[in-house]
Amino acid sequence: MLLIRHLQASDSIESLTALLHRAYAPLGRQGLNYTAVDQSPQTTADRLAGGQCFVAEWRGQLAGTIVAKPPERLGMCEYFTRPNVATARQFGVEPDLQGNGIGRALLETCEAWATEHAYRELALDTAEPAVHLVRLYARLGFTQVGFVHWPGKAYRSVVMSKVLDRMLPA
Repeated sequence: MLLIRHLQASDSIESLTALLHRAYAPLGRQGLNYTAVDQSPQTTADRLAGGQCFVAEWRGQLAGTIVAKPPERLGMCEYFTRPNVATARQFGVEPDLQGNGIGRALLETCEAWATEHAYRELALDTAEPAVHLVRLYARLGFTQVGFVHWPGKAYRSVVMSKVLDRMLPA
């Protein structure tokens, strides 16, 4: 029923962008101008660069997405530049399919990617007024480690991180 896989060259960036628009629309209606609310397909492609995009399929249909990225060399968010911290970006699930474990599976896939690449933490950020998302990430093991105010955004973001379990050799 649920399949998580790498984004493939044959996948449509336009469809991925439309999914992100739908996933972020409720946040946009709250006045939170996340980039994914109305980004262009070119912006979607640009934001995939340098990372590993995963997509979720639910019964054969595109249902969600997330991008795992290595630490940034330079950036406005100091936490995202730490050498042992990978980040999760452009995370969205089709609104009608939320609550089916798709988001959790996408985050777990990001965590596995980060662990495989020897990162100790997985970090992400979300708008501080999106209290429901801050609580969700906290329930999933993320703790608040800071704040960042991205240029052009009408809100401050909460930066959260999760220490990853390391598989010890047998």
